[in-house]
Order: sequence, then structure tokens, then C-alpha cells
Amino acid sequence: MDLGLKGQIALVTAASRGLGAAVAQRFAMEGAQVALCARDLSHAQSTAERIAKATGSQVVGFKADVTLPDDIDKLVRQTFDHFGRIDILIVNASGPASGKFVMLKPADWEAAVNLTLMSAVRLCYAVLPHMTSASSSARNIVFMTSYTVKHPAENLVLSNSIRMAVIGLMKTMAIELGSSGIRVNAVAPGWTETERVEDLLTARTKANGTTLEQEKAKVIASIPFGRMGRPEEFANATVFLASPAASYITGVTLPIDGGTIRASL
Repeated sequence: MDLGLKGQIALVTAASRGLGAAVAQRFAMEGAQVALCARDLSHAQSTAERIAKATGSQVVGFKADVTLPDDIDKLVRQTFDHFGRIDILIVNASGPASGKFVMLKPADWEAAVNLTLMSAVRLCYAVLPHMTSASSSARNIVFMTSYTVKHPAENLVLSNSIRMAVIGLMKTMAIELGSSGIRVNAVAPGWTETERVEDLLTARTKANGTTLEQEKAKVIASIPFGRMGRPEEFANATVFLASPAASYITGVTLPIDGGTIRASL
């Protein structure tokens, strides 16, 4: 199936590894041109070079910490200067710290809001002027969130709480931007084989006095498929949602979780 992404320009944040890198690679495989960023310039550039070599698409890596407003503005400016437009924005950031409510301080909440919510807000403000002035049929924003927006997870009160605000932002923007032809959606990954998940499970071993193998077994037992997802499976669904092939889909949160979420909606 041709997703209609050849020649489109996608900006994927926090994409030097994990789910972000998988999404950037899938875009490039579909013929899109990609800008990606990471806090470490060498990591961003090495990932971009690897994807470009594997796919033949133009991929560039920039340095940006999405918790810093000036970095966001510079990233968007560099992307626009390099490609001349931005059609697709994939909003991604590392997840907030793990921990139970009583273990955390107000400063932890403030840092998580800046990382998870305000980075999304600032990226949208920076990119939208370039989208509204363009005529591409692919114009859209996808927020990478977590299955915790529908199914709170153990030891993740910050993610369980603050990612819900991102979903509220997504739903409202989808309504407000629909008349401009800009789609806005979110994806909600479940347990997927990434370094971030390994870190979360390691934190659980310390909180619960268990082993990593025990924590992995508990997670896998909660997934109807009986296994964690692979980054490429997440990327396939995300890139479809961001493509013209999904042209009449907006305002949705798509779980990519192997059936972990038990809610009917």
C-alpha cells in the first residue's frame, strides 16, 4: 500500500533511539524526508546517517532538548531552512520519572509538566505557522503518548496524570484545526522492547524487591499477545496515522499495545 508520503517533510523529536528512531526510519522507508533531533548532536547525526544509508531518503539530525524553548525554536527554524516546509510533526519526548505519589515532590511534577506537556505545546506553536502556510495534503500532528492515558500503570503517577493533558490538547486542536485541513491525533504505545521500558522495569525491581525477569513476566502476562511489542510495529501504525492514507482520521488516540487496554473505548 502506498501511504502517499514520498517527498513529504516529517519532523520527529527525541528520535535518536527507541520508538522515535523507529518512526523516523519508517517515514524514510516510505520516501519521506526526515528531520530528527536528540539532546546529543552526535547521537542525532549518527541515527540520521544510519537511516539515510538504509533507506536512500534524506534524513538530517539536529541537536535539541525539547524542555528548552530556545532549542525548540531553533530546531523548527533549522528544519524549515533545510527543507523549505514542514508537513508532519511527530511530538515525542522521553517519559517522566517513575515513582509513586508519596515518593515525589512538587518539583518532580513541574519538571514532568515541562517535559511531557509544555514541550508538546511549544512544538505546536513553533511548527503550526509553517503548516498553515503550506498546501500539503499530509499536514498533521501526532503526539506520542502512552497506553497509560487509558490504563494507569503501576509506579507511573506522573505519566498517568500528565499525559492525559496531552490528550486534551490533541482533541481540542483536532477540532480547532479541522477547517484548515490539519489533522491531529495521538498514539498510545503499550509495553514495547525499548531501553526506556528496560529502565522502567528496573525501577520496579527496586520498588518491589523483585528481579527483572519477574517484572517482565508480570508485564507479558498482562498482554493478550503474550509478548511485548517491537519498535517497528509501533512505527508502522504511527506512520500510517500520519500519512494521507489516514486522511479522514483526526482527534483519535490509537492504542498500539497488543490488547493491553481492557476498556471498550
